[in-house]
Amino acid sequence: MRVCVHRLPDMVLIDHEFNVPLDHTRPNGEKISVFGREVVAPDKEKHDLPWLVFFQGGPGMPAPRPEDRKGWLKRALQEYRVLLLDQRGTGRSAPINYQTLTRFVTPREQADYLKNFRAASIVGDAELIRRELIGEENRWSVLGQSYGGFCITHYLSAAPDGLKEAIITGGLPPLNRAPDEVYCATYRRVIDKNRLYYERYPDDVGRVREIVDHLTSREVSLPSGDRVSPRRFQQLGIAFGMSYGFERVHYLLEYAFLRGAAGREISYAFLRGFENS
Repeated sequence: MRVCVHRLPDMVLIDHEFNVPLDHTRPNGEKISVFGREVVAPDKEKHDLPWLVFFQGGPGMPAPRPEDRKGWLKRALQEYRVLLLDQRGTGRSAPINYQTLTRFVTPREQADYLKNFRAASIVGDAELIRRELIGEENRWSVLGQSYGGFCITHYLSAAPDGLKEAIITGGLPPLNRAPDEVYCATYRRVIDKNRLYYERYPDDVGRVREIVDHLTSREVSLPSGDRVSPRRFQQLGIAFGMSYGFERVHYLLEYAFLRGAAGREISYAFLRGFENS
C-alpha cells in the first residue's frame, strides 16, 4: 500500500493505492492498482474513528474529488473517517477507456478482461482493503449512491461479516419486479419532470423546438466530431434527476444560438457544454 497526505484548511486527504488481484478467483494472478482517498476532519485526524466507505454511482464514475466540506461529506466527517473509493475501472483504479482497451487484440479478449470489473470484483477489492486498513476482525460502514447501492446489496450478500452498517441512497435492486415495470414507472416520472421544467422556464419551450428543428434539418457535429441528433439532445433530460438539473439545462440552452456567417446557427459554446454533459 502506498500513502500520500495532503492538507486542506478543513480536511486532511490521505491517498492510498492498493494492489489487488485482477481476478479474485485467482489471487496469485495478475494484479491491478485500486485507489482510495481517506478524508478526515483535521481536529479528528489522530482519533480512533469508525470508517465509512463511499461507493459512487455509475457504473463508470470515479469517487468525488473533495474541494471543501459540504453536502453529505460535511455530515459524515463529524463522526467518521471516510474512504472515497475509486471502483476498479474508474478514476485512478485501472481505468477502462478506449486507450486502455487497445492493448487487447480481439473483442473476446476485451470482454474477458471487462468481466473482472463488475460489482462482485468491486466488493472483493473492498474486503481486501478493509483487512489491510483496519484488520480482519474490524467492520466498517458503507454508503452507496445509485450503482453504489447495487454494489452494497452484493456486499450484504457476499461478505456481510465485513459490515457494521449499510446506507443506500439509491440503487436498490427489486426482488420480485421485472425491469419493464421499473421503466414504465420511470416514463411517468420523466413526463412529470418535463412538465415541471417547462412550468419553471416557459420560454424554453420555443427554444427546445428550435433546437430540435435545427438538428432535424441539417447535420450538426460536436467538437469531437460526433453527430448530435434530436434523440441524443433529449438525453440532457438525465439532469432532471438531480436537484440542480433544471438550472443546469436551462443555462445551457440560454446560449444555444448565435448569428454566424451562414445566419442563425447552434453555438460552439452550447455544443461544448452539451458534450461535457
